[in-house]
Amino acid sequence: MTTNTHTSRSFRRHPGAAIVTLAAATALLAGCSSSSDKSDDPLAGKKASGGTVVVGSNNFPESTLLADIYGEALKAKGIKVEYKPNIGSRETTYGLLKNGSISVLPEYNGALLAYLDPKATPKTVGETTDAINAKLDSKLTLLKPASAQDKDSVTVNKETAAKYNLTGKSSIADLKDVAKDLVIGASPEFQTRQQGLVGLKSVYGLQFKSFKALDAGSTLTQTALKKNTVQAADIFTTDPTISKEKFVVLQDPKNLFGFENVQPLVYKSALNQKGVDTLNAVSAKLDTAALLDLDTQVQSQNKDPLDVAKAWLKSAGLD
Repeated sequence: MTTNTHTSRSFRRHPGAAIVTLAAATALLAGCSSSSDKSDDPLAGKKASGGTVVVGSNNFPESTLLADIYGEALKAKGIKVEYKPNIGSRETTYGLLKNGSISVLPEYNGALLAYLDPKATPKTVGETTDAINAKLDSKLTLLKPASAQDKDSVTVNKETAAKYNLTGKSSIADLKDVAKDLVIGASPEFQTRQQGLVGLKSVYGLQFKSFKALDAGSTLTQTALKKNTVQAADIFTTDPTISKEKFVVLQDPKNLFGFENVQPLVYKSALNQKGVDTLNAVSAKLDTAALLDLDTQVQSQNKDPLDVAKAWLKSAGLD
């Protein structure tokens, strides 16, 4: 599970890193659907008929979970839904959206903008949405973003949090006087990126004791933080390890790590106003804490994402 999550998040955050070919993806996905309303071939490229809304997902667990949330919310409003899960990377799914093979896809606004316009530097979520819409294919549109984000972070372990009285309300800036005593771990690229040590120094004034090259928020980084080999690390904000190990994610008030809000991307003509209103209602209820809890149920407790999606929609009054 960890390896798959790490690989797929690389697709999301670095969209040019790998392109899944249609043939390979089709072979990989054969037989992956267990529900009668899941498409046998996610890459068939055929538009749904009879007013069916096709909800797709990229190939990592959180995307599949979000697709189930969207799809089940639409079903609850009497809309016919078909699923095309675990399709592949953005290079594939964006093309399927443009040709109408997919009607709805869970997206992350910052990563989508980086794919469409790598030079964009929006300062707010609204500016991010506007910048995306300026570059989107004319047949597509974004609906309202959720407050839920899955982004890079500076996260400390429970020992460090206790030692320096850090809580979930604490800021990265609160490390300014103590960073000199801390080792921070992350992927090698983090050392030279603006959204890494460079920005932590220029934006927050942090100078760490040392840097330990690990991986992109996956097993090596999680283990080093747990064992206190590093006291701070770049961990994705909806990683179930955060709650399991009682790690503390520090707030990023200056938005060094940008925006990664969950946001539905839609093929305009495939979704009526009822559908639009339904997905906007989902976004209004979905925050980062809820998404982290849902990811934990799926990835750590091995619950069926469809069951988790249905239970959350019921608890949120959206079923």
